[in-house]
Amino acid sequence: MKRRWKVLIADDEAIIREGIRDSVDWESLGMEVCAEAEDGEEALELAERHGADVMLVDLNMPIMHGLDLIRLIRERRPSCVVVIITGHDEFEYAREAIRLGVQEYVLKPTNPGELTRIMTRVRDMLEREERQKAYMEAAAAQIRKNLPLLRERFCLEWMEGALGRDEIADQLRFLELPERPPEWVMAIRWPELDTGQSPRTESERQLMLYAIENVTSELLGAAEHLIFRDATGLILLIIWDDVPPALASGIEQAVQQYLKLTVQVHLEPAGRDPAEAGAALRRARSAVSREARLSPIVKRARALIRERFADPELTLEAAAAELRVSPVYLSRILKQELGAPFNSLVTMMRMEKATRLLTGTDLPIHEIAESVGYVSQHYFSTAFRKMFGVSPVQYRKGGTEADEADER
Repeated sequence: MKRRWKVLIADDEAIIREGIRDSVDWESLGMEVCAEAEDGEEALELAERHGADVMLVDLNMPIMHGLDLIRLIRERRPSCVVVIITGHDEFEYAREAIRLGVQEYVLKPTNPGELTRIMTRVRDMLEREERQKAYMEAAAAQIRKNLPLLRERFCLEWMEGALGRDEIADQLRFLELPERPPEWVMAIRWPELDTGQSPRTESERQLMLYAIENVTSELLGAAEHLIFRDATGLILLIIWDDVPPALASGIEQAVQQYLKLTVQVHLEPAGRDPAEAGAALRRARSAVSREARLSPIVKRARALIRERFADPELTLEAAAAELRVSPVYLSRILKQELGAPFNSLVTMMRMEKATRLLTGTDLPIHEIAESVGYVSQHYFSTAFRKMFGVSPVQYRKGGTEADEADER
């Protein structure tokens, strides 16, 4: 059923209200007079009560002037169309009415033909706006329906480095994603079944992927994140909250325990800027493919480093004893498969955590040093400068020159 537009007539003279009401064939225009008011205050109350779509307003009314009424209507019913019918022909009235968004300004006395033409234009405008609103609502509903797909497409473009910094910010806002820089990115390489056979059907494959994603989301808990997949089937994540580095091994263990599947998980710092997250995702994707070829002892050693890097007593000898291998063998196989000796891997993990604390907190340098496994602030600062070329204080200030006395 076609909508009937509600019209309110506001004039302090009853004969004028009656003349307006009787001079237009409202039904043929798809309109109806829902109420009449003799002053501005009554007009405001009736407009809100009846939900008026159109108001014909006389400017010179008691209690509340017509322009004051229009100002309040603009605040409370911004979609309401206002037509002024008045004896005032002063320029200031007309200018103020236009500023308030009045669609028509007609001087009394108004003949029926002119008023009908005006109301026809108003009706046509209301119908155009209603159609436009319907189109926009349909588009918004379609966007909401396709939001997961749109987010995945955006993340893939982000990962491939196809978007500039401004485009990333616009897309994050449009897709209702956090606009702050991510803390971490993650790649999960899903496996064949432990029997050595691939899923028999696409349905089984999708079920397996969904189960891995579900376990991952549960372990992330309240940490804000987004999961998507690339064209090869790798599961990728962008994580906006800080999580412990040991999360990667935790996901591997949980998937093994609950799903009887072996997955490789790589957690990578996202960088200090949203534009850097794409490169971090590419690194994570490459790393997780390499990790699929790592030996079990290297995987266990790396998991131990992730869990215990903040322990000042974590040494090659202590790790080898816990893993029940010789220090020489552990050092050699780590360098062979990961490209770095044990101490360097521990230092890299400590520095990754330190950079996040430097940029994301106001903790003093000595507390950061202690929290990442250094008993001496001086030793921490020396190791930090060796890796990044600047002191911790300089790094916190964006790499600019700073008075290093602040560190002490």
